[in-house]
Amino acid sequence: MQGKIIKGIAGFYYVHVVHSGIYECKAKGVFRNKKIKPLVGDNVILDVIDEDNHIGNIIEVCKRTNELIRPAVANIDQSLVVFAVSRPEPNINLLDRFLVMMERQDIPAVICFNKSDLIPEDEIIKLRDIYVNAGYHVICTSTIYGTGVDDVKRVLMGKTTALAGPSGVGKSSMLNAIIPDANSQTGGISEKIGRGRNTTRHTEIFNLEEDTYIMDTPGFTSLYADDFDKVMLKEYFPEFRKYHNQCRFGGCIHENEPDCAVKTAVENGEISKSRYDNYLLMLQDIKNKKRY
Repeated sequence: MQGKIIKGIAGFYYVHVVHSGIYECKAKGVFRNKKIKPLVGDNVILDVIDEDNHIGNIIEVCKRTNELIRPAVANIDQSLVVFAVSRPEPNINLLDRFLVMMERQDIPAVICFNKSDLIPEDEIIKLRDIYVNAGYHVICTSTIYGTGVDDVKRVLMGKTTALAGPSGVGKSSMLNAIIPDANSQTGGISEKIGRGRNTTRHTEIFNLEEDTYIMDTPGFTSLYADDFDKVMLKEYFPEFRKYHNQCRFGGCIHENEPDCAVKTAVENGEISKSRYDNYLLMLQDIKNKKRY
């Protein structure tokens, strides 16, 4: 029987099997010998040992399409990066760092600007256009009024999506709007392990429809992958790419070099100045890390 690990706590893995429900499983010792640790998001083969109580053993971990270390999750098709437009004010630098993380892992990102009822529409459009022009799919939502929630559901269909973003932006409200019975999906798990349903310490996956999953990934709130060379950073800003071959120098990192096409594009309003400024900040972070 094949399923997907939706939660892992204290050596137990909770595996969702379409049309059959959730099975509490242990991983066979062979995984320890091979130094394989099952991850939330893994597609696995399980051997059912008690059908009535939905208990089994994981006997195989299927090949992963991708894997993140922190949080430890696998097989993400895309990320839904949620930021509020107000309360709290959007930290655009943090948003751009999230996007760099996703670009680096080759995971498509959908940006959700939540709480759109709190600011004038022209301000929302201005913010949205920065990222639409950078090549991202952007959805503006208000979970209070239900605005944009159907658009979010549409982009989730048929995929495993990681829900990411800082505290206070409305991720829980978004999750409840997308999956009204999210709490009830893990109620049985909570009873077995004796913990509250709304713990934020563990990644959980919720099943929206047959082949549609959304991961609540608290570990994404502060992660920034910065262990790469400064020359690579420019590759993670999609709007820069078409200008790379137009710079005078082939190895241009779009900082202080003369005749830089990216800097010219910023001056001409073709690339967002806020995006470029955040690129420079990240570039400096990388340089400082290498120095020390």
